[in-house]
Amino acid sequence: MYNLQALGYREFYAEEHGSKEGKVGRIATASNGIYKLFAEDGELRAHLSGRFHHLAEHTRDYPCVGDWVLFQEIEEEDKGIIHEVLQRSSLLSRRAAGPKQEEQLMAANVDTVFQVNALNQDFNLRRMERYLMQVYESGASPVFVLTKKDLCGDKETDEKVQAVEEIAFGAPVLAIDALHEESLTSLNEYLHEGKTVSLLGSSGVGKSTLINRLLGREVQKTQMIREEDAKGRHTTTHRELFLLPGGGVIIDTPGMRELQLWSGEDAAGETFQDVERLAGQCKFRDCRHEQEPGCAIQNAIESGELSADRYKSYVKLQREAKFLDLKEKYGAHRAARMQVEGLKKGTW
Repeated sequence: MYNLQALGYREFYAEEHGSKEGKVGRIATASNGIYKLFAEDGELRAHLSGRFHHLAEHTRDYPCVGDWVLFQEIEEEDKGIIHEVLQRSSLLSRRAAGPKQEEQLMAANVDTVFQVNALNQDFNLRRMERYLMQVYESGASPVFVLTKKDLCGDKETDEKVQAVEEIAFGAPVLAIDALHEESLTSLNEYLHEGKTVSLLGSSGVGKSTLINRLLGREVQKTQMIREEDAKGRHTTTHRELFLLPGGGVIIDTPGMRELQLWSGEDAAGETFQDVERLAGQCKFRDCRHEQEPGCAIQNAIESGELSADRYKSYVKLQREAKFLDLKEKYGAHRAARMQVEGLKKGTW
């Protein structure tokens, strides 16, 4: 038996449910067309109705972990048939691996995303910017969680926290040692009944250890850190929703070597507020931020106010986001031609 409110069900979803037929459940796992649901009557397995398959046109039409769905229960079998996905308050997705331009859904209806990054050798600000951009696009709120504090000295930890704060623009930055419970108290304000947290991060940054500590039991296998590169071996292979013992919901996701964006230029502006602000101070409106006189961005780089690496990251992600916007409007082939033409003219 599950309390829907404890699972995160609220008025936002109830309004759409209204007078529609069917019971409400939340998807805990999704694999090969089989879904595990948490509902008032307990846990059950479900599949999509034939009508659902017939009407679905795009990847995001299908359910993913965290979704609220309407289903019909099959009596005495602990099974159900899913008929509809309720509107989402947020959706975390990325471009699927491979040559095709396809979206891969990661987690739905998330309130807060813990961007998990390691403080040891895997520390990478440019990757954090990429993740931050995707969180803003999803509609969830970002929190940077820097793990493996025990592997760094106090001075190094303080320096790295400050470096992340400079790109976070108000998003909380928390340094923790997941192996010690007292170090996790800073996360408690985000772990409330009815709230959903998702973990996002690369392989080996300590997500499995963190989720095991928060749940108070081992649900994700972990292995010891390799001495040669100070990384743990990541073992999470699927997305799954768990209930926290103190209330709230947490969704774990597999680690990624690189997050391929599935978002637009608006998210780039939120992630790089400092660069956007400087661009607005340039002498000329059409400044390309290269060698033009009065370029505020180049002046900031020369003075040390803005790092050259951060600006390069901004340009790279902005171009990537611009291409995604054009692809959505005009299709992949035309977007590629427009990109090539823009690069030749120097307008891309």
